[in-house]
Amino acid sequence: MTAHFVWPLVFIITPLPLLIYWLMPRAERSAPQAIRMPMYVNLKTQLGGNNNQTSRSRWRIWIAIIIWLLSVIAAARPQTMGNPVPLPVQGRNLMVAVDLSGSMQEQDIQIGNQRVSRLTAVKAVAGNFIEQRAGDRMGLILFGQQAYLQAPLSFDRDTVNILLSEAVIGLAGNETAIGDAIALAVKRLRLQPEGNRVLILLTDGANTAGHIQPLKAAEIAKKEGIRIYTIGVGADQQVSSLFGQVINMGSSLDEDTLQQVARITGGDYYRARDLPALQAIYKKLDQLEPKAKDFVFYRELYEWYTWPLGLAFLLSILSGLFISGLFRQAITVISGQRESYHVS
Repeated sequence: MTAHFVWPLVFIITPLPLLIYWLMPRAERSAPQAIRMPMYVNLKTQLGGNNNQTSRSRWRIWIAIIIWLLSVIAAARPQTMGNPVPLPVQGRNLMVAVDLSGSMQEQDIQIGNQRVSRLTAVKAVAGNFIEQRAGDRMGLILFGQQAYLQAPLSFDRDTVNILLSEAVIGLAGNETAIGDAIALAVKRLRLQPEGNRVLILLTDGANTAGHIQPLKAAEIAKKEGIRIYTIGVGADQQVSSLFGQVINMGSSLDEDTLQQVARITGGDYYRARDLPALQAIYKKLDQLEPKAKDFVFYRELYEWYTWPLGLAFLLSILSGLFISGLFRQAITVISGQRESYHVS
């Protein structure tokens, strides 16, 4: 944290009281006619005489000096600035839509020496993609028979990643509503600045549910300036270990519709048959939709002028109360002297 004064030139007026004291002409003192009263001699003695008056006068001068200095410091507006916090100048608004239909549990993608489900592979690669998109606002849509907004657009990529990792097959139904997922993404992205609205849609099937067709939803997305990148997940074929029969695991994937959706919106279609292909797709997306690299820095300002100003005000009040106390003491002594005078 750094401290500074907003208006340091105010300190130029610090010696102003001294200049006024030296330069202003002194008031002429005339010797007034007076009657000597023994009562006031006693009053002077009881209030402490000349020495106490001189001491109190000095204290009042020092208090006045302190009040003046505190007022000047407050007028200069002392501030402290917090540590710089980087904020992205601009970034992408990326919505990721992941298919949770029943077919996503097919174990036709290999990670290491183990076959895993399509959803597990998507989680592993998409999670790493989300984590690396610093400066972008990320959102998550999960869809099956229905589409749900699991995470709104946010800079909190960790939360989006956690929600993706917790997704399970059948959470949104066992059918596939691709059109509804696109429509929901359009609804959320249309409120964001134009030019950086992007939807990444991952599915292994065809549109079998929902209220809107994918191509119709793509036309709406085009009008809103949203680019859609579609990814078809799953191997083309798999050999059954029991009978040696070749099974076409990718037969339900409607690649033609996914290609048209991407083309209508100015995006691209990719085919992810295995884990390396899926990883390559996300690297390609990083090139097509670059991350925000320029930052502005924000520092929180803390104003401190209220402290010296408040202390000066408090000293002024205490000084006034102190002087008024002396007045009350003098009045009390005078009253006592008058009573003694009348009695005598």
